[in-house]
Amino acid sequence: MNFHKYLLFILPFCIITALKAQELQSPAEFLGYELGERFTPHHRVIDYFEHVAAVRPNIKLVQYGETYEHRPLYTAFIASPENFSRLEEIRQNNMRRTGLETGNVNDDQTAIVWLSFNVHGNEAVSTEAVMQVLYNLADPNNTQTQQWLENTVVILDPCVNPDGHDRYVNWYNQKANHPYNPTYFSWEHQEPWPGGRANHYLFDLNRDWAWLTQQESRQRLKIYNEWLPQVHVDFHEQGINEPYYFAPAAEPLHELISPWQKEFEQMIGKNNAQYFDKKGWLYFTKERFDLLYPSYGDTYPVYNGAIGMTYEQGGSGRAGLGVITDEGDTLTLKDRIAHHITTALSTIEITAGNAEKVVDEFAAFYQQNQNNPAGKYKSFVIKAGNQPEKLAALKKLLDQHKIQYGSGNSRKGLEGFNFRNGKTEDVRIESNDIVVSAYQPKSILAQVLFEPVTQLNDSITYDITAWSLPYAYDLDSYALTQRVNVQEAPAPTGFNPVQKDASAYAYLLKWQGPADVTFLAQLLKQGVKARFAELAFTVVGNTYAPGTLIITRADNEDLGSAFDDKVVLLANNLKEELIPVATGMVAQGKDFGSETVHYIKKPNIMLLAGEGTSSLSFGEVWHYFEEQIQYPVTIVNTSDVENADLNDFDV
Repeated sequence: MNFHKYLLFILPFCIITALKAQELQSPAEFLGYELGERFTPHHRVIDYFEHVAAVRPNIKLVQYGETYEHRPLYTAFIASPENFSRLEEIRQNNMRRTGLETGNVNDDQTAIVWLSFNVHGNEAVSTEAVMQVLYNLADPNNTQTQQWLENTVVILDPCVNPDGHDRYVNWYNQKANHPYNPTYFSWEHQEPWPGGRANHYLFDLNRDWAWLTQQESRQRLKIYNEWLPQVHVDFHEQGINEPYYFAPAAEPLHELISPWQKEFEQMIGKNNAQYFDKKGWLYFTKERFDLLYPSYGDTYPVYNGAIGMTYEQGGSGRAGLGVITDEGDTLTLKDRIAHHITTALSTIEITAGNAEKVVDEFAAFYQQNQNNPAGKYKSFVIKAGNQPEKLAALKKLLDQHKIQYGSGNSRKGLEGFNFRNGKTEDVRIESNDIVVSAYQPKSILAQVLFEPVTQLNDSITYDITAWSLPYAYDLDSYALTQRVNVQEAPAPTGFNPVQKDASAYAYLLKWQGPADVTFLAQLLKQGVKARFAELAFTVVGNTYAPGTLIITRADNEDLGSAFDDKVVLLANNLKEELIPVATGMVAQGKDFGSETVHYIKKPNIMLLAGEGTSSLSFGEVWHYFEEQIQYPVTIVNTSDVENADLNDFDV
């Protein structure tokens, strides 16, 4: 066969192969197994999302971050071809509608639906379901979903917690029988410590929306606040003997939730119910899952104007591929997937059918926030005399949530609720106080986070009932029923770098907050010795409180000239204000060589993990040492403690 004949022979085959490669594949075609036959590792889920985005021109995959274990975090944006071509225009228009971005608002009525899957890693069914949801939305032959996309932009987060998800999936795929064993007490249904629910540091990410302690939460919130959807659903699982839960939510509902939010929850619930009724699937509403605590995946969106909801499928980490319930039925992974797919598509459908109303009510929510905010308190005043590090931490949190604040004009004759003593009393606002006004786009969220006492219309709540920021941050603050006009906050005072002083007898650091703990931890890690004063003292005209760190040259003679370099470089990196002093003799109090000035021994810390410990408490301590103060701990499993030499550890 000559070369030209060979080309004629091979060319059609190449064309067919190329066309085949560009075809949209279903999850089963791509993965090589039907959904529900096994659990899919996170990287294969992302592979499928990348495939769909590659072959469909109206889908965009965006990596918004990565986990502590370096797994990527993605969102997929799906829209009709027309809407997809102006995706950024839709986003900007929506943000201008909220008042958080400037510019003219056009009459576009495209609703934004955001669906979040698998925030609890061992509630892994939702990540299986999202692949089919994506396929149904991407399939150009699915006339129903393509019609919905004419009125909506759909955002899918396939796995909020990939680290927990893979911890569960990898364990289950190792331990499951073939075929699976549905007996509840079999090995494959007894997930070991710490379980897959939480993230790498064993934090419950569904309690972290407001506090943003975790890397995944901070990265997700950044992109969430760039879009602010009108509808947000958080997909979960509950116990194996529970059927399916969807909105409307249970009491208590926070008093600032709008009538429209309650109304549309009802509409969504009824739309879900009609599909479950046709299939004869059991479900319940208005029980157990309330809308109160602001740090959930349903309430945080609600306080930002969305219709925020939790959907709970029976199953979780105890269900595996199939498990026998108390009623003697076998609950399968395939059943659970079908239920989540149904509610996801139903939610998009009802939103698309009411897109104009959904968008109008969302705009009205933000207009009311700025012009006539609901709620008792119209201003919150945080006194400038609070410890600076605490004020800085509060401002950082407000910035992350796009809650606006500033300073107020000096005023007398105001009354406010004193968070310290619980009394209403006279308030004097000074020019450098921080003022958070309720007259702003994020009004409802600000009021919920600052309110002194949360009103409950039901005594039974799902979880947490107290969170007010002035208490959480230990701040002298007031809540006022009067409006206080807010001026632009003055620029923060810049940090003055510490200068090396080779003649310094010691460097002093006032002990005021968590940043000082981090500084001390880094000193000890680098072999710098330090002391602390048990009593107050005065030196060179300045008074220092008990707890002041004293870093003497005498204690660090072995460092030589590197002493100043190490201490000053670390202080400047952490923006810590060190004060050099030329003497160890004090004017008042005890001298630096006194027995009341205590040497700080570098601690060697053991942290117990494993059976018999609380995984969440363990994770909190682990995160504190590694992420907050960057100090090493030795983690030992409880089963190995008897083999450890405890003499090697101080704590």
